[in-house]
Amino acid sequence: MGSESWHEPYESLPAKTRDLHRAIVSLMEELEAIDWYGQRAAVCEDDSLRAVLLHNREEEIEHAMMNLEWIRRNEPLFDKYIRTYLLKSEPITEIEEQETNGNGGAQGGNGSSGTRPMGGGSNRGLGIGSLRGK
Repeated sequence: MGSESWHEPYESLPAKTRDLHRAIVSLMEELEAIDWYGQRAAVCEDDSLRAVLLHNREEEIEHAMMNLEWIRRNEPLFDKYIRTYLLKSEPITEIEEQETNGNGGAQGGNGSSGTRPMGGGSNRGLGIGSLRGK
């Protein structure tokens, strides 16, 4: 068996669950490699070796994002939360408050979370965060 982290008998798990497990374990491995290359590059004294380590780190980031995208495409709840929290400019906890208070649009059917996207888009946010402490 390729993974030692099965918590239920492998034969009992449906193919979709096994594939999702594989993708999650692969994502964890890629994130761990990103950290390892980053730490090694941070302390490396040879400039050419540091460049190789940083290059390898960048490739691991690409691999991690490819894994995450597969997970998003195959697990609806990941898709929902990726659409809610990623590529937004608001503080993360404000996005959560908007979602839990029913002000978010992630469940609104248009795929938009109702929060402002980074790098463009509308500035039509409610500005709730700016009213805090007043």
